[in-house]
Amino acid sequence: MPNDRLRDAILRNGLTPGVVAEKIGVDPKTVERWITQDRIPYPRYRHAIAAVVREDVPYLWPDAVTPEKASKLGQSELIQLYSRRSSVPYDLWGRLIERAEKRIDVLAYAGLFLVEQNPRLIDVLRQKAVDGVKVTILLGDPTSDAIERKSVEEGAPGVMAAKIRQVQHYYSRLEGAPGVKVLYHDTTLYNSMYRFDDEMLVNMHVLGFPAPHAPVMHLRRLNGGDLFGTYSDSFDRVLMASKPQPGGEVAA
Repeated sequence: MPNDRLRDAILRNGLTPGVVAEKIGVDPKTVERWITQDRIPYPRYRHAIAAVVREDVPYLWPDAVTPEKASKLGQSELIQLYSRRSSVPYDLWGRLIERAEKRIDVLAYAGLFLVEQNPRLIDVLRQKAVDGVKVTILLGDPTSDAIERKSVEEGAPGVMAAKIRQVQHYYSRLEGAPGVKVLYHDTTLYNSMYRFDDEMLVNMHVLGFPAPHAPVMHLRRLNGGDLFGTYSDSFDRVLMASKPQPGGEVAA
């Protein structure tokens, strides 16, 4: 069977098998065989091609990375583990936001601390959107049962919904900015996620503890790793079920 993913990735980038072969230092017929006969290149060539066509190795060659190898790479995706969110350096949030060139994703119930610790955040996000960065904010639906249950578990009924309504006033200033989505979910979150291109801060949720007192993982995606991808997939599932406004219809 031909490797249609590889063929499509090459064409999508305006390249030819001959150009790819020249870039990575192999014979054009070798690249043709990788496409038409679905042969798997040696690791050094897999990574070189993935870089040229800007795709992940597991996407181009799903059978090339064993589960054991993906798990080992996943361990290397963990840059730092913080015992609580309040221990994450303030300037780290700023650096990750400033360096983002493709996407900024936020999945939380309220995430009010982001706008509280950086009064310029909304202006920065708006400029990022103007510069071509896709900004997706997923907030909890303040009318949902999941939100009130979270408040009760933390011993503060009604507080979470109030925080969401408060943060809504900030994000409403992003209305009309290109590439910006502010949506609402009623998911029972096990983690809050903050993704900046290929880096992510994952704030674990611990029963009975507010998010600032729960651990945070700083992840950086590696080609072939499975840890970063696990959380990215989770974000996408919540995104698919999110609504354009509290209590509204599911977003298309």
